[in-house]
Amino acid sequence: MLERMFARRRLVLPLGTCLLAMLMNGLASPALAEAGDVRVVFTKAGLVVGLGRGKGVLTVRSHDYPFSVSGLSVGFTVGASTARLHGQALHLISPSDIEGTYRLMGAGGAAVAGAGTVKLRNERGVILLLSGGKLGAELSVAVGGVTVTLDRTGRHL
Repeated sequence: MLERMFARRRLVLPLGTCLLAMLMNGLASPALAEAGDVRVVFTKAGLVVGLGRGKGVLTVRSHDYPFSVSGLSVGFTVGASTARLHGQALHLISPSDIEGTYRLMGAGGAAVAGAGTVKLRNERGVILLLSGGKLGAELSVAVGGVTVTLDRTGRHL
């Protein structure tokens, strides 16, 4: 009987320690997360399949991190537009967390000098909240993704 109690204690104590460590790590992560300012210029064109490319800058703690943006949408897309977007990147542990593929599903439209807001999330949990205007004419009801890659050359917008 006494042996069973010690055997259980040997099993429960390490499991409890692991659970506590995982819980504390999960609670600590948001406290370490930062927000950064984001500026993006993105040009998109398409007929059924939309393709886009652009450049952006992430600013965190007064340091600029230039990045490239590319995207693809599949669905009803007609026209071309250029968007100048600005906003925030949330849940950054380090500036490199902005890299990844961001997903958004929805419907949107742009007319000459139109304005819009978009919310995107990547696989690392970074959320981009962007707003701004579009120039051109585009109608889109599509599913797509946007890939962000840090530009190691150091060129800015």
